[in-house]
Amino acid sequence: MEISLPTFDFLVVAPEIVVLITALLVMVVDMVIGREQKGRLAWVALVGVLAAGALSYYLWDGSDPALHDMLAADGYALFLNLAILVAAALAILFSLEYTGRVGLAQGEYYTLLLLSTAGMMLMAAAINLMTIFLALEILSISLYVLVGLNRAERRSAEAALKYFVLGAFASGFLLYGMALIYGQAGTTSLAGIRAAVQAGGEPSALLLVGLGLMIAGFGFKVALVPFQMWTPDVYQGAPTSVTAFMSVGAKVAGFAALGRVALYAFGDLQGDWRWVLAVLSALTMTVGNLAALRQANLKRMLAYSSIAHAGYALAGLAAGNAQGTSGLLFYLFAYAFMNAGAFAIIIAAGRFEGATGGGETLDDFAGLAARKPGLAVAMALFMLSLAGVPPLAGFLAKLYVFGAAVRGGLIWLAVFGVVNSVISAYYYLRVVVSMYMREGRPAAVPAPVCAGLQVGVALAAVAIVLLGLWPGPIVDLARVAALALLGG
Repeated sequence: MEISLPTFDFLVVAPEIVVLITALLVMVVDMVIGREQKGRLAWVALVGVLAAGALSYYLWDGSDPALHDMLAADGYALFLNLAILVAAALAILFSLEYTGRVGLAQGEYYTLLLLSTAGMMLMAAAINLMTIFLALEILSISLYVLVGLNRAERRSAEAALKYFVLGAFASGFLLYGMALIYGQAGTTSLAGIRAAVQAGGEPSALLLVGLGLMIAGFGFKVALVPFQMWTPDVYQGAPTSVTAFMSVGAKVAGFAALGRVALYAFGDLQGDWRWVLAVLSALTMTVGNLAALRQANLKRMLAYSSIAHAGYALAGLAAGNAQGTSGLLFYLFAYAFMNAGAFAIIIAAGRFEGATGGGETLDDFAGLAARKPGLAVAMALFMLSLAGVPPLAGFLAKLYVFGAAVRGGLIWLAVFGVVNSVISAYYYLRVVVSMYMREGRPAAVPAPVCAGLQVGVALAAVAIVLLGLWPGPIVDLARVAALALLGG
């Protein structure tokens, strides 16, 4: 009797495999090189990330292959791969000097960062509830350890414990929601769930409750109100390079899965979930901005800022149309540069002698324009872009998602977004004022900045300017990616 074995198209997961192989390679190299050569591990990791990015772009041929109803290499997944890999590459560049300065074990650090990156990419490609959950756990467990990797810092251990406990709680919500959906639809495939929804007529309570629980689980990962409680403490306690990475990567992965579940699997039930996402969006951007107004610590300020930006991005998803989906994708791509870049400047400021706040307070940034004019210009660009000032990338990103909300009949949500953007300008401009209009402490003298960090900051700053002035290529890719999801 002949037994037919399933065939596997490994090209579907080729970028993820490259990242995983690189993680294994980093572990092996870490065991055979001396302590003084550990810095080379960053370059091994960076090469793997760049290779995965090139492969993701190469696979973008419009064929949308799938791996046994588990993973897909469609335009949606490949576009989000690029955003995740941008965050990973920038985090590696920012870490070249930082890991040695704060005493992080570099082999473990880069391995965990790559494993988390692979989990994020798998989450973007997942088209089955089981692969969504497995990918979420891969990225989450790696991030839990990364947050607490600085064992000499008490607040790092505290942040890791909070993140782990609350993350496990949120995973329970997510898994219970998946169980309810499976019980009603009889399948874990998103395509099968979509077919069950289309054939079922009036939606059952089990499906709606299951979807609500999944929204709560994803809401924790992307820091939506009221699931954002962990964000400021974890962002402040984690090593800053880890904060730069997770503030972007985890958000992209969470929105990737939420977009597939809501827009594809439950697309025919928009009338039942759009208002939930719209209300969450308004609450998230408002709570995030109001809390950020009172922060003197920049890591906490950017943590609350990231909550607000999750609300802005969610407006595109709540719109429920192709314009909103492409706007969300462009927003996440632009956010990767401006938010990671802002955390990079905090890393650089921590090297200044006399920076009593570790580079995290407004006082540490006072007079930065006189001491490090290049860093001050870059930080000003990041702050202005996050505030949505034209012609930078942040302005266009908000314009796209708010415009999509208007087209989707959510005019009130767009008004909320505009008002909140005006509110956010206060705390972003406060940083610029501190750099350019205040005198720094005499002791806070300039210190050499790592070349890798300078390159990463320069790339991020140039990217947000180019995305603001010439967004066409990325916008076109985002539209193709949105159609790949909605047309599937």
